[in-house]
Amino acid sequence: MIPRSPPGACTKGDVVGLLVMVVGLVLFLGAHVFTTRREARAQVIARLGEGTYKLAYTVVALAGLALIVWGFAEYRNGGGWIQLWTPPKALKHINLALMLPAVIMIVAAYIRGRIYTTLKHPMLAGVKLWAFGHLLANGDLGGIILFGSILAWAVFDRISLKRRADAGGPPIPVGGVGNDVIAVVIGIVVYLALTFAFHPVVLGIPVMGG
Repeated sequence: MIPRSPPGACTKGDVVGLLVMVVGLVLFLGAHVFTTRREARAQVIARLGEGTYKLAYTVVALAGLALIVWGFAEYRNGGGWIQLWTPPKALKHINLALMLPAVIMIVAAYIRGRIYTTLKHPMLAGVKLWAFGHLLANGDLGGIILFGSILAWAVFDRISLKRRADAGGPPIPVGGVGNDVIAVVIGIVVYLALTFAFHPVVLGIPVMGG
């Protein structure tokens, strides 16, 4: 266990991690926001070609995601973190409960059934629920920046969808209740993997008993 400084104590690891995370957020969310600017996106595709554009978009988004994960882990494990307020334990339990439907919604965006037709945009609904839950459970500066930024982007993207003339991607077939069952099962598996593997192993943040 890495010893932590008192809440509010700013260490070198905190600063470096925060800066890396912010750069990652700019890259990751910036790439996603750019796709909402349909005219600018069309102009770039016309200049570079669709294949080159998709490759560049993927590289930037993945690089941003990697920096977010690494920066946040470095920030949280750098010896301490910048605590702005201390959420009560009840909010952490609420967050843990919200994550299961959030993950199922995200899976249902790709395995489309009645969940998809009911929510229309289950991916964004799941991301908003995920970010909101984590905002409730995290009172430190890095957590507020990370989850607040993602929540703001999801709200922005949902609003922008109402103004887009195109669907934004190839159609995915919509099935029935069977697809919902598959989405729920996969969602539960992913939820357990995030809870017992990704959080404690990759981020160094135990969810259960931490």
